[in-house]
Parts: sequence; structure tokens; C-alpha cells
Amino acid sequence: MVIETFRNQDAKAVYRRFRDRGRQMPDGPTVIDSWVAADLSRCFQLMEADDPAHLQQWIAQWSDLIAFEVVPVTTGKETSAALSGLLDVTQ
Repeated sequence: MVIETFRNQDAKAVYRRFRDRGRQMPDGPTVIDSWVAADLSRCFQLMEADDPAHLQQWIAQWSDLIAFEVVPVTTGKETSAALSGLLDVTQ
């Protein structure tokens, strides 16, 4: 999950660049879906990437307009399966 916080709360600058230059994403990362906060202060993007360096390249293209937080996530189902042998069901 990539959480983008628009610097100076300037969503217009972000969307202007997106309109003019596109996402500027290198080959590799894939955007699954994205959501924008109602107050236009942040964007939440669910992404897949095998190589963190590709995400870093993309982040570098936008870091003047956006502060990024990258949070590795998995689905609840994947987490449950991964932990199934470790969980004590009696507690």
C-alpha cells in the first residue's frame, strides 16, 4: 500500500503533472487500485512490485510534490494461511 500525502495540500499540482506527464511509472510496479481522501489531501494506492528499486524510481519522480509512505501488506486470507500453523486455537 502506498500512501501519498500531497505536499502543501496541493492536489491540483499533482493532478496537473499526472495529466501532462502520466504516471511516470517504470516497468515493473502495477497499480491495482487507488482511492483519494475526500479532502484531497492523500491518495492510497494498492500496488504490486517485485523489485523495490522500481518503486523508488517512481517515488523519485514525484517526491517534490508528494510525501510517500510504503506499507507492505497482504490480504487477511494470506496472513491467516501463513500463520495457521503458528496459532494456538485454545487461547
